[in-house]
Amino acid sequence: MAPIIVGNTILWDWEYAVQIFPTLLAALKITIGATLLGFALACILGLPLAFGRRSACRPLTLLTGGLVEFVRSTPLLAQLFFIYWGLAEFLGVTMSAFTAGVTGLGIHYAAYLSEVYRAGIDAVPRGQWEAATALGFSALRTWTNIILPQAIPPVLPVMGNYLIGMFKDTPMLSAITVVELLQTAKIIGTRSFRFVEPFTIVGLLFLLLSYLSSLGVARLEARFKRGSA
Repeated sequence: MAPIIVGNTILWDWEYAVQIFPTLLAALKITIGATLLGFALACILGLPLAFGRRSACRPLTLLTGGLVEFVRSTPLLAQLFFIYWGLAEFLGVTMSAFTAGVTGLGIHYAAYLSEVYRAGIDAVPRGQWEAATALGFSALRTWTNIILPQAIPPVLPVMGNYLIGMFKDTPMLSAITVVELLQTAKIIGTRSFRFVEPFTIVGLLFLLLSYLSSLGVARLEARFKRGSA
């Protein structure tokens, strides 16, 4: 296809766009990988934080509550800087940029997911707790067999929304040298002095994947609404 020319300027070069597309797709794998691993870490860390905030132990409640509020009240970018550079400088803990990015995303979103978990747990009817006690269930069996199976499914759509939010936050990882999708577009543009094509393709890829994910979240939410009805 012929390039789109405005005046004497090539606004869009189809041949160039096709040429750089495979490189951007390869970088997309890094973005998706960071998102999925970070979200898995957030799901794992969020649950004990929710337990801590509901604990009868006052010091544990204050500690976990303070940690959650601190993480939620500070920028993700600052947390990434501290994990990647601060831990290495002050504690001697070094990790790759990708690992630091996944860790930062996981910790940041774990604070939000802990509140989602807590809302789901609080929504379980009190009678379910009393029934588990009457049947002589241990605390572990009560949580795994009675409470969590009822608390988690209703909040899955909200968790899906945070997954989409995390995906759109992955460009921040470029600040700690992770060559993800947006950073790859910057590199391509710097080398060729053409930024329209790479940034447009990146924007369309983010739009497409976010839209498909939102459709999946909507279908999941509709499914649970039908189930509850």
